[in-house]
Amino acid sequence: MTERLRILLVEDVADDAELALRELGRAGLHADRRVVDDEKSFVDAVREFAPNVILCDFSMPGFDGMAALKLARAICPDTPFIFVSGTIGEESAVDALKSSATDYVMKTNLARLPAAVERALREATERTARRKAEEELAALRERLQSIVSTLPDVVWSVAVPSREMLYVSPASSTVFGRTQTEVYENHTLWGEPIHPEDRPRVMALWQGAVTGETFEAEYRIVKPGGEIRWIQGRGRFTGDAAGNVVRIDGISRDVTERREHERKLTQLSRVHAVLSGINSAIVRAHCRDELFRDACRIAVGAGEFRMAWVGVVDRESMQVKPVAWDGEVRGFFDNAPLAVTATSGQSLVGQAVREKKPVISGDIQSDPQRMMKKECLERGINSLAALPLIVRGEAVGVLVLYAGELGFFDSEEMQLLMQLAGDIAFALEHIGQEERLTYLAYYDALTGLPNRALFHERLTQLLHTAKHGRTQVVVAAGDINRFRLINDTLGRQAGDTLLREFAQRLKRIWPEPDHVARISGDVFAGALADVRDPGNIAYSIDSTVAAIIEAPFAVEGKELRIATTAGVAVFPNDGEDADTLFRNAEAALAKAKESGETYLFYRPEMNSRVAETLLLENKLRQAIKRDQFVLHYQPKVDGRSGCVCGLEALIRWQDPETGLIPPVKFIPILEETGMILEVGQWAIRRALEDSRRWRTKDGSPPRIAVNVSPIQLRQRGFVEAVRRSVEEAGAEGCQLDIEITESIIMRDIEENIQKLSAIREMGLQIAIDDFGTGYSSLAYLAKLPVNALKIDRSFIVTMTSNPQSMTIVSSIISLAHSLGLKVIAEGVDAEEQSKVLRLLNCDEMQGYLFSRPVPPDKVADLLNQIGVQGEPLA
Repeated sequence: MTERLRILLVEDVADDAELALRELGRAGLHADRRVVDDEKSFVDAVREFAPNVILCDFSMPGFDGMAALKLARAICPDTPFIFVSGTIGEESAVDALKSSATDYVMKTNLARLPAAVERALREATERTARRKAEEELAALRERLQSIVSTLPDVVWSVAVPSREMLYVSPASSTVFGRTQTEVYENHTLWGEPIHPEDRPRVMALWQGAVTGETFEAEYRIVKPGGEIRWIQGRGRFTGDAAGNVVRIDGISRDVTERREHERKLTQLSRVHAVLSGINSAIVRAHCRDELFRDACRIAVGAGEFRMAWVGVVDRESMQVKPVAWDGEVRGFFDNAPLAVTATSGQSLVGQAVREKKPVISGDIQSDPQRMMKKECLERGINSLAALPLIVRGEAVGVLVLYAGELGFFDSEEMQLLMQLAGDIAFALEHIGQEERLTYLAYYDALTGLPNRALFHERLTQLLHTAKHGRTQVVVAAGDINRFRLINDTLGRQAGDTLLREFAQRLKRIWPEPDHVARISGDVFAGALADVRDPGNIAYSIDSTVAAIIEAPFAVEGKELRIATTAGVAVFPNDGEDADTLFRNAEAALAKAKESGETYLFYRPEMNSRVAETLLLENKLRQAIKRDQFVLHYQPKVDGRSGCVCGLEALIRWQDPETGLIPPVKFIPILEETGMILEVGQWAIRRALEDSRRWRTKDGSPPRIAVNVSPIQLRQRGFVEAVRRSVEEAGAEGCQLDIEITESIIMRDIEENIQKLSAIREMGLQIAIDDFGTGYSSLAYLAKLPVNALKIDRSFIVTMTSNPQSMTIVSSIISLAHSLGLKVIAEGVDAEEQSKVLRLLNCDEMQGYLFSRPVPPDKVADLLNQIGVQGEPLA
């Protein structure tokens, strides 16, 4: 039920009061009323009756209307007060309104009274509600202010886009080190504390968030005293009625402790990952080096260390020698202080070894004791730890870890890392025991060479490979002549010294050092794999023995010169298994000792063959001195015009006793003995000298191709040797082509690319000989600095009768042309072959169809007969 309206009338004339009430009733405003005409009754009524509206006459004999207004405003300031008077003038009305009267109505115009009362009541209601809301809001503000002032976080409100600080809570003094007053007075102060490295990112996030609804970022600040703290800022953007962003309200919290806790957890997690990974590696590792490599790899991979390395202590040099590493090493050890002894540079690694306890540097750049600050700065390294590896009370090595974070290695991390170092040291001791047992089972304790058991095992592997590759294996068994006499005369210690020195020389000089062994006493053995012609092995044995015994042996202060005897057996003819083959080598050794020979093969016919080989070798040396080698030339014909476009130089030996000898008879001996290097250079010089005698119509000499031996290409000075030969021939701007077998180029592809590129820069051209018989990679073929591919004659000879050969020839030509290379076909002996090659667009051809190789004095006639490039066939 709605409460009835209460009206207080201040009127000394009852009829006037009645008229006013009647007018209100006529308008539907029915109310409880009370009429007073003096001050006391007025005050009592205001307090007891609590009117909703006061209607007051302006002039009364005993009570003044202005006095009533003053009392009403003192007692009930919100109650509407309307003057109803017949005598109030305009000036008095204005004064009344200024004194907070709500309205005035003339008694002569009471019809306006209901509207005035209704409006006054409505405004009073609104005013009361507004005041109540303001009071509640003020109370709320007071509560919020109280709450915010106790928060450890900073509450703030910032204008957008001016960034003017509209509000900031007192916590700004604690969190940011700036008071509220400082922040309000300096509008730019809000962004100044942000760490310079984080400021661009935070400002970018702020700008990006303006177009959205929220802002969130974690960043560092620098407080006035220089302290760096981590802050988490979150805010929400607020817009006006038009949808424009006008401010952002948010909160900033100091999360330094949380970040530090997270950092600690992350670091410990990384160290745990390293510990777990290395412990797993310890179970798998079979040798020390494998364990060290795995430890470094895991430290960098799982532990996210910038770098890790393991060094072992060399007691002779008193240095820590790095043996395994991972990460950003890049020449780090070139200047690293690795001395174990105390030095002015304070080697942290040496200190760890000497003191047998971990040593750390938490801030390398600020540590006055540390060296290599520049190298660490370049790699983003700020802290490091050196952990000694203690085995049986001695520091045998050190594990060194480098972290990008400052102060990474604190107490908790170091406890885990010390446990890690202990685990590695334990594994080292265990591996050391196993390695010692394994070593004694397979190696000779005196010389360090493999023993009979390991030699037998490795020989078995060589024979298995040789069976599949259809190659031969040579086994030599030899001993030191009169070794027992040396033992008896100078003593066993002297004999042991001789054996150790002999073993070192044998391992250093033998062509395949992994395949030598001490069998027993003074008996040693060696094996050579992938042997194509065992007859040529005589040179290797001769040169090896000569190199071993050439210098005297220093024994007990005396110089000893010794001699040796050897027996040689060849797989498969002398035995198809390791036992049989070595037993026959020993039998050959025994026979050689009986006969007084330096060495003998197991089969007599091999000895005859070796004798022939040695005789041939001597004759070849004489042939070089007496200039008995000659070059013959075979023309290359252009596939389109049929004209001669070049010549290939082919070496022959003009033996005074037997006549002209083809290269297949002597080239292997030249390569085996190394004489091919001298002969190869001679061939280039002679070919260039010969070519100057021949001219094409334009006055230039024809191109001359010279084959290069694998032995030549493998020499470090190959490029320089070719350059020297060209210069000695006086052939600047020469028309020289170098032909190199495909399989030889692919053996050391990267180094050969460099050498061949240098050859190309000299103006020479390069062709791959016997193409199709090797295993060229297409990826590398595109990189090779060559000009031409020379198809092997085996495919040319059979291509008209064998579809597979035809396909290979066609594919090689297409491939070469797609790579911009010229194609030369050798072995073209029939017209049908020539026709097919022309149809396939082969660039050049060479073979008996056009001409056999001819001596130099026949080349001019050959050129005139066949024609030269640019001159058609007759």
